[in-house]
Amino acid sequence: MTKEADAEKPSTENTSKTAKSRKAKTPRRGKQPSTNKAEQPWQLADFVAPPVPGKTRFHDFGLHDGLMHALHDLGFPYCTPIQSEVLGHTLSGRDAIGRAQTGTGKTAAFLISIISQLLHTPPPKERYMGEPRALVIAPTRELVVQIGKDAEALTRYSGLNVMGFVGGMDFDKQLKTLEARFCDILIATPGRLLDFNQRGEVHLDMVEVLVLDEADRMLDMGFIPQVRQIIRQTPPKAERQTLLFSATFSEDVMNLAKQWTKEPVLVEIEPEQVASDTVEQHVYAVAESDKYKLLYHLITEHNWQRVMVFANRRDEVQRISERLLKDGISAAQMSGDVPQHKRIKVLEGFREGRIRVLVATDVAGRGIHIEGISHVINYTLPEEAGDYVHRIGRTGRAGASGTSISFAGENDAFALAPIEALIGRKINCEIPPAKWLAAVPKCSPSP
Repeated sequence: MTKEADAEKPSTENTSKTAKSRKAKTPRRGKQPSTNKAEQPWQLADFVAPPVPGKTRFHDFGLHDGLMHALHDLGFPYCTPIQSEVLGHTLSGRDAIGRAQTGTGKTAAFLISIISQLLHTPPPKERYMGEPRALVIAPTRELVVQIGKDAEALTRYSGLNVMGFVGGMDFDKQLKTLEARFCDILIATPGRLLDFNQRGEVHLDMVEVLVLDEADRMLDMGFIPQVRQIIRQTPPKAERQTLLFSATFSEDVMNLAKQWTKEPVLVEIEPEQVASDTVEQHVYAVAESDKYKLLYHLITEHNWQRVMVFANRRDEVQRISERLLKDGISAAQMSGDVPQHKRIKVLEGFREGRIRVLVATDVAGRGIHIEGISHVINYTLPEEAGDYVHRIGRTGRAGASGTSISFAGENDAFALAPIEALIGRKINCEIPPAKWLAAVPKCSPSP
């Protein structure tokens, strides 16, 4: 089995250009984004968050009123543990390396730090288009899109411009967005960011805050050369704030992180168990030939409405999705060879309930934040134990309960022991009832 790595590489076009031949920066005059929201009737007094023992309020950090307004709209009066720990350091300008379990609020932690920095430090009077003040690098397209949505929500009343660039989308359309207004916060995958940089459309010499999100995955996927090239384009580490966030860090990644940060504070929020205790975990011992039957009967007998199914290979994902559709269950696939515009439509359909089952490779194991996913099913166990934690983290988020079910067959049962070693406990292996292994009844295809 070949594990999929949905890595985006910079296009070969223009890669031979030297810095001298890159497009010179052209100043384009324009009004700075206005942060005056006097017309808004909202006042900080409207955001009621009484002190609660053991909890940190966003009120306690003296955040900008526009940011507080956005947090109020989102219904976030209190910080998660990673947010309270990180913000206590980053709001004063410290570099930070944050490690926490998936779904704990890392994204909001670094976005709040970025927004606070940009709002408290006026931009230069003369600015250039394509010169972001904050840069967030993430490994996958889906994660960039998700961070962008979160950033748009948090900057709603702050007058800051957010842009997201990913491969697989219309380059010219993204370029027009870049040329239309100043860029305050740029979120991008390494490949597409280097495309813009090498063509002289994006310049990173004014970056005040640099964030590497899911740094372990980004570096493990082979992005080290691209990340190094990007970081060299930014100001020296003593002149920028650098934040790295991830669910896991290897020793090699930590060594690299220390090269890119200055006296960083290390924030570790470790649960008692690596896997969230809000997720009920099951393993079914099942023959490879019976896996689809078990999947079908579990979904239909329990009438599950929002399920994620993970498989290791793209061809498996395609086959499972097509069989579910054939058997009357609305399903869609998410893998590296699905065009970006289709991925976005699939995620929206899944989020809105029009798609009942999302079948995915590990491209969707991180960065997909959709409320109400009741079950995660590992049709094939992941080859890397860490990916198991990220997969099941798609359910049981933000304190809600969820269930993960893994199918252990003759081809992947070997992967169970490393998973149990990682999460620190045994998962009982069950034999599914015979009725769940019965032949799938013929059914009219799902529309």
